Amino acid sequence: MKIENKSVCPVEIAGGLDNGIRRFLQNPQKMLAPYIHEGMTVLDLGCGPGFFTIELGRILYNSGHVIAADLQEGMLNKVKAKIEGTVLEQTIRLHQCEPERIGLNEKVDFVLAFFMVHEVPDHDKLFSEVKTLLKPRGRMLIIEPNFHVSEKSFHAMMEIIRNHQLTEIDRPRHFLCRSVLIENR
Repeated sequence: MKIENKSVCPVEIAGGLDNGIRRFLQNPQKMLAPYIHEGMTVLDLGCGPGFFTIELGRILYNSGHVIAADLQEGMLNKVKAKIEGTVLEQTIRLHQCEPERIGLNEKVDFVLAFFMVHEVPDHDKLFSEVKTLLKPRGRMLIIEPNFHVSEKSFHAMMEIIRNHQLTEIDRPRHFLCRSVLIENR
């Protein structure tokens, strides 16, 4: 499927999203371990080539599962190539989002949205759907790059989040990022 949204990171540069320098600056284990617990169902929304998906799968192996969701089939194919023939195949499930919606029916405990909310044209529609996907007390970690998302834009996103009765519970610090942890109360 050809993606028309010009703000979506193209599959062709996916290799740059999965490298050792990034692992040093954005260590998935350090960033996610405080939020992920045994038995959880986790949605990696806009998973790209699986930089965070793989680590989530390792954390939840034999005790939960990960839904790796992306709009682009090419990104999901990269994740599939990484997990094919490994034990992570039983923990990680691939899901292709529709252009206007995530399209899942399953309830989740945690959603990771790393560097992807700014790529979504309709934040109101996104957070409305996220609200229906999160279990009660389910959480979402949103991490956006400072170089794409201004403080004003982040504030506007937070207004939409509050309008959907999702509650801010923390503002974790991440290198050159704006971050928020929200909860479905």
